[in-house]
Amino acid sequence: METIEKKPDVKKLSTNGQNNNAKNWIGGEWLTAEQSGISFNPATGEEIGRYADGGRKEAQQAVAVAVKAFKETTWKNDHSLRSKILLAIADQIEAANKELIQMLCTEVGKITPEATMEVFAAPSLLRYWASKTFTAGRSGEAKPGSLSITIREAIGVAGIIVPANAPVALFVRALAPALAAGTTTVAKLPGVTAQTNELLCKIISDTPGLPRGTINIITESGNEVAKFLVQSPDVPVISFTGSTKTGKTIVAAGAAQLKRFSLELGGKTPMIIFNDADLQSAIFTMEKAITIFSGQFCMTGSRILVQRDIAENIKKGLAERLLNVKVGPASDPSSEMGAMVNKENVHRVNNIVEEAIAAGAKVIVRGGPVTEGALSKGAFYRPTLLEVINSELPIVQQEIFGPVATLQVFDTEAEAVALANNSEYGLAASIWTRDIDRPWRVAKAIQAGTVWINTYAQIFAQFEEGGYKKSGNGRLNGEAALEGFLEYKHISFNPGFTELNH
Repeated sequence: METIEKKPDVKKLSTNGQNNNAKNWIGGEWLTAEQSGISFNPATGEEIGRYADGGRKEAQQAVAVAVKAFKETTWKNDHSLRSKILLAIADQIEAANKELIQMLCTEVGKITPEATMEVFAAPSLLRYWASKTFTAGRSGEAKPGSLSITIREAIGVAGIIVPANAPVALFVRALAPALAAGTTTVAKLPGVTAQTNELLCKIISDTPGLPRGTINIITESGNEVAKFLVQSPDVPVISFTGSTKTGKTIVAAGAAQLKRFSLELGGKTPMIIFNDADLQSAIFTMEKAITIFSGQFCMTGSRILVQRDIAENIKKGLAERLLNVKVGPASDPSSEMGAMVNKENVHRVNNIVEEAIAAGAKVIVRGGPVTEGALSKGAFYRPTLLEVINSELPIVQQEIFGPVATLQVFDTEAEAVALANNSEYGLAASIWTRDIDRPWRVAKAIQAGTVWINTYAQIFAQFEEGGYKKSGNGRLNGEAALEGFLEYKHISFNPGFTELNH
């Protein structure tokens, strides 16, 4: 590996990544790798740069410097420093938000409002966790003359693995609590977001006072870095966001080390529309829930459950909105849904839809790949809505990760709850009704980590986010997110003892 002394220039990267060779950031140095990859704009199919494609060698180096930073710096014990650094990173990202937004649009295919929402979420996450760096314990006199103290200590090096659909927000969401707890970090970010990864590294690298080796970031198109992090005895905790299938694999691989995992995995969000709901608001929100991030969102509203009395109105209204969604690149301000991450995923999603139709799903809105005109060069997929009766169809049970939803009709509240819970996933749900009692009753019955009532995608730094069942374990956001990065230690001693009535 070659050490690159000169830092990448934020302004150069912000143009569109063209001709940029994105590097890894390890131990405060910019490093190339033996392998390289090509970055593309998914909206046009055009090459926008190249990147150093990390592997096992880079992972070994990153873990070594992270261990050194954890052992030899004051980072794990200096909660004041950690707070200052988190606040400073927030300021850095905020100052460079235009460049990050533009890069997300160019490399990830997001429309500008979605890229803006993602980038603007990062500083608030960092500032919240800056207020949580004082990881206090508790103390008490267990018996006369015996003082016990429980302290919370950083666990060591944290491995962070995030997907491509929201690389800035999802990375910061895992990084911020890890840093607040006092861990040092090694992150594996996806190759398809390499230019975004390096720009984010550049922004973080300019943070004054950040100890070398505290944050290390590797871009990888394969899985060697992730595999090394999961298997390394020097990385006691992994924060992973991704598919349930991959989550199962890494948990099995980490079992030999009794590794701790924080997992946010797949989702299959039911949106339950009762007959007393505000239909106009519900239909508008359902369209956004299906098309947000081009359906590449673990909380995509992919299962529409509608009470029978309003089913025809919902079908008609939602179909009209989905048919009129303007698919296009971020460069067109009128675009309402951007490109998927690449054409491979467009073909994957379309095959799933074709199989569902062949198995009996009824087409309400076919949508599908854009195959004509200028947009055919990009990874565009028009929204799809299918009506189903059989809840066991793969399209109902599997996470699609595209702008595709199924619609099912129910009669009773109990049936709605049963349909909503008939899934291996339990990440989120949305309930729509004007009834004052029903929302709480149904929310309590739904097996999901987040439940919204008459709204959707309300996520806050200070409130826990995570899944039931096979949607993961542990929590991201909220105070519970710290737990994965901390160890508890009980210290007991006898400072002195005076007998009563002596």
